[in-house]
Amino acid sequence: MTSRWSRPWSRRSFLAAGSGTAAVLGLGTTWAFTAPDEFSALRARWRTLILGEGFDPAAEPFRSRLAALGGTAGRYLATMAPAAGSLWPDLVYADLEPDADNGSYASSSRLHSSYARLSTLAQAYCQPGTGLTGAPRVRDALLAGLGHLHDDVYHAGQVPYGNWYTWQIGVPQALLDLCVLLYDALPDTRRTGFLTAVDHFVPDSVVAGYTGNSTGANRVDLCRVLALRGVVGADAGKVALARDALSPVFRYVTSGDGLYADGSFIQHRSVPYTGSYGSVLLGGLGLLLALLAGSGWEVTDPGQRHVFDAVERAWAPFVYNGLVMDGVSGRAISRGRAAGARLQHDDHTRGHAVLASIVLLGQGAGAAENAHWRGLVKGWMERDRCSPPLADPTLSVPHLARLKGVQDDASVPAVPEPTGHRLFPCMARATHRRPGWAASLSMADRRISHYETGDGENLRGWHTGSGMLYWWGATFGGDQYGDAFWPTVDPYRLPGTTVSRKALADGAGGDWGGVKPDVRWVGGATDGQRAAVGQYLKGFQSSLRAKKSWFFLDDAVVCLGAGITCADGTAVQTTVDNRNLGAAGDAPFTADGTVESTGTRRHRTLTGAKWAHLGGHGGYVFPGGATVRALREARDGSWRLINKRGSTDVLTRTYQTLYVDHGTDPTDATYAYVLLPGATAEATRARAADSGWLDVLANSNRQQGVSVPSAGFTGVNFWFGGTAGALTASDPCCVVVCEQADGTAVIVVSDPMRVRTGLTVIWRRPVTAVMSAPATLVSSATGAELTLRFGDLSGTAGAGQRVTVGLGRSRRARTGSGTP
Repeated sequence: MTSRWSRPWSRRSFLAAGSGTAAVLGLGTTWAFTAPDEFSALRARWRTLILGEGFDPAAEPFRSRLAALGGTAGRYLATMAPAAGSLWPDLVYADLEPDADNGSYASSSRLHSSYARLSTLAQAYCQPGTGLTGAPRVRDALLAGLGHLHDDVYHAGQVPYGNWYTWQIGVPQALLDLCVLLYDALPDTRRTGFLTAVDHFVPDSVVAGYTGNSTGANRVDLCRVLALRGVVGADAGKVALARDALSPVFRYVTSGDGLYADGSFIQHRSVPYTGSYGSVLLGGLGLLLALLAGSGWEVTDPGQRHVFDAVERAWAPFVYNGLVMDGVSGRAISRGRAAGARLQHDDHTRGHAVLASIVLLGQGAGAAENAHWRGLVKGWMERDRCSPPLADPTLSVPHLARLKGVQDDASVPAVPEPTGHRLFPCMARATHRRPGWAASLSMADRRISHYETGDGENLRGWHTGSGMLYWWGATFGGDQYGDAFWPTVDPYRLPGTTVSRKALADGAGGDWGGVKPDVRWVGGATDGQRAAVGQYLKGFQSSLRAKKSWFFLDDAVVCLGAGITCADGTAVQTTVDNRNLGAAGDAPFTADGTVESTGTRRHRTLTGAKWAHLGGHGGYVFPGGATVRALREARDGSWRLINKRGSTDVLTRTYQTLYVDHGTDPTDATYAYVLLPGATAEATRARAADSGWLDVLANSNRQQGVSVPSAGFTGVNFWFGGTAGALTASDPCCVVVCEQADGTAVIVVSDPMRVRTGLTVIWRRPVTAVMSAPATLVSSATGAELTLRFGDLSGTAGAGQRVTVGLGRSRRARTGSGTP
């Protein structure tokens, strides 16, 4: 069945739906409209949006999902027991000392959960196939529960306590949805009381300025509350206010919360949040645009184009085979399984919600754009063999119906994963995609927090911004970070990071991502396929200082570290990798050709190691040899250790860890290694033996750079002006050179510090002409060498400046593809 909402609504058809005697809106159920106005049509449309349509409740996956919904609702129905301070005995929301401390936060959270349970009951009452569909006892329980919560706590005059989100977003969204679903059953006096309560907690002034809690995803949530308040209460002014208050969300920002021109998305002022708050924003906008389309309050702000563009600029780069990368999910990574909960949340479940939201948003986009997005979603769904989206028990029925519609649409071809590199300077993140694998990098700087904790969540995420390098294979490792990684991994040995082993307290640094390192040089340059990325690292609550560089190539990531200095009185370690091998943990580990034991506890020092390989995952090369520690261990943990509302169930996962121990209080220590995702042991050995594949041009506190002649790639991070190989820079910058087979080269130069008002870069290579250049290039000189003089780069937000040149005869011919 084709969704009626997938077609653009004209004003005429919208009014027709509201003024007719009946309209069939989803699920084959007929709803009578008695008021010839737009508000009844909007209520009908919202009902369809939150219940779903176009699915067969007797067919899978809906039959079992609806039955499970009925089972959960039945348990809630059986245990509801209204009393002063609670609606369910296990959700006491009364707070003896109302304020904003942890106890009050917990109490307000239980109030939110009480309304969420009522929402589950309402879904079971309104959806077909639940066993409770249309049951009078469910309706009566809903009316009684809503009345009790209103009279007891959520009413005009109540002073809010705990989390502001509960009072202004969580509860009113659930309450207004319930008002729509139970509209005809609610007495007018009750409905009026509910709306008065919403007005009390969510006055119009919450959207008077784009600041504080009224930004980004929170702003969209608040607009949803105001819009539904207007729809339920037939208040045109409220709906218009909600529509107009969306406009600041559409604009690109240059600081703080929101979407950035480079595709970054920030919430809480300094936390990359594309996969969590960004998902909320995407889904909320999809719902509101669909609700208001064709009505008298249709969103017409041309700025919404930025959100449509962001589907592929902001969200798609962080979705890989159905999962959304943890490096942009903030403290949500710690929400695996709550205490007493049956469902688990991870990178795949968060990703599936993003997929469904893209499908919904596409209904408001152009036909070609919508078709392409559906192709993207179909591709992600087909490739998510680790956690098939249609089997995801956390997806709502409407989301499930949207994804099932894409899967069954034979006119939509699945879009394959692209290849390429994306840099997000405004949130200190990068993603890299190659055939067969993908990687993501998380850093921190003066604008971006080390990590975020808050509300008792993500208590040990301290080092996630210290250069954490995530990677996945196309056909393996899809559950690398979703299979109980966060509660069981050693938080001091996150892959790619350099950290001090100084003991840190849970939640160290305080809530909401307030701690940021005072560093400017974090960023890089890319030609769109390869990249050089660098981080001047100042350790979290540590004296640690280091220069870290990553060079993202066709089949490898070259990783360099230098200037590693610390005076904490503790060991400093760089984690080459830390692979989650699951509960069994039997992947073979090979070091320089020798297969190590796969026992659950083995700690060995590899002296002069040239290469290592982990079966089923990939390889590691150590240019020139290195002393590396190899650790195979089973680690126990629970979600409660990293999230105060998490399950206490003990989980065990086995890890293969490779790390470089720089010793206690090192001075100017270094490291160098090459990551080969998906490589075989033989390919890894061959790469280690190929002395001509990689030239490390510099690995010092002043410059870090590499050259890969067979790939025509040179990349240098100039921490200070100077020379590395054939490149010289007058000042700190990043330079990437990619020589092409057609006799041209692309040079990309960036100013990660965002302060350069002038910069000169010299490449000692014959160049015949500058073929294209940005406006920031003020002059150039060609001939036996190339000189590029840039003007003011301080306003480029760290973005690369791309110059294309024609080459003279090369002194070193480019050969091969660089593939092992």
